[in-house]
Amino acid sequence: MFILPINVYQASICLFAVTVVSLNSLDVKEQKEKATRLPPCKACTALVDSFKLGLEKTSRGKHAGGDAAWEEEKLRSYKTSEVRFVEIQENLCQEKKRGQDQCHNMANDYEPLLEEWFTRKQAEADLQDWLCIQRLQLCCPPGHYGSDCKRCSDCQGNGKCKGDGTRKGNGQCACDAGYAGSNCNECNKGYYEAFRDNNKLLCSECHKACTKMEGCTGAGPKACSKCNEGWRWFETHGCQDVNECIDVPRVCRPNQFCVNNDGSYTCLECDRSCDGCDGDGPDMCKQCANGYALKEGKCQDESSEQRDKYVNITRFLTYFGLCVATCVIFQSSTHIAYIVGAAVAIYIAASEYWLSSNPQAANKPQLDTKQLEEMIMKSL
Repeated sequence: MFILPINVYQASICLFAVTVVSLNSLDVKEQKEKATRLPPCKACTALVDSFKLGLEKTSRGKHAGGDAAWEEEKLRSYKTSEVRFVEIQENLCQEKKRGQDQCHNMANDYEPLLEEWFTRKQAEADLQDWLCIQRLQLCCPPGHYGSDCKRCSDCQGNGKCKGDGTRKGNGQCACDAGYAGSNCNECNKGYYEAFRDNNKLLCSECHKACTKMEGCTGAGPKACSKCNEGWRWFETHGCQDVNECIDVPRVCRPNQFCVNNDGSYTCLECDRSCDGCDGDGPDMCKQCANGYALKEGKCQDESSEQRDKYVNITRFLTYFGLCVATCVIFQSSTHIAYIVGAAVAIYIAASEYWLSSNPQAANKPQLDTKQLEEMIMKSL
């Protein structure tokens, strides 16, 4: 009688333990994210973004009605007030998930600089440019790189400068997919020039029928310089897919069938009723496996059919036995016989209706005869 409460208590303890472990794992992950060290320029940019967010949150519109000149004077004084600066400082870096600890440390170290910009330079200089580029020299202007902020290579809009905007990198171009060359003004292997003018180059990928090394001269399989593996050259159509399922004898293992793909093929297992096949399903068998026979165009399980017949016979014998039992009861008690007969009729009707509406479950009644006997005894 105490088993259920103990199990409930144990389950509660386990659930609590899992919850604690999950929360601890989440807390560890959050702490790890907060302690992440960002590159100097990125860390300074994160601090600037957080400070600008604080400026936005503490900005105030004009009050409704009243003396407009007085309001303007009050707002001007608030814009560079110590009160506003403290409000910003209190929430600085709170929204940052990665590098939050580093952001807090930088905010403390460079508080005098932030206050100087806030009170004196706010109206005339951008905080990112003034703090990260000019004063701390952790970043470079866009399009520049390295310790001396040299100008980046021109990547023609098809790549990115290595170190762009930072005091790192070498200024060389990291080309986007499909582009090559020191200025990303060429098409890489496996791509062709789809468009070019004085200002723009567009490289498109060759057809998959072409080899990547040889490439192509234009769009489509006919422009391939050389056909890829699984493709064959035809003068009229260019590179065309090879149907390995037809061209290669015995490409798949016994009791598998072949499916052709572009440039390749796939071998899939035959249905278990098959001994060799031309496709998926019991209707695609070359011949039936042991224990299966061809009927109505499909290989069907002989033992399953025999079992279904046996179940059918058993089901009808059960119905017959219930009817006979009702007749025997009728001789001793008409009233009880009516009740039992009604129960038997309902059971038979419900069973047949359920079987007819569930073809997969046909010939497989789910109600045990012992359960039926218990129901009849309860009705008596």
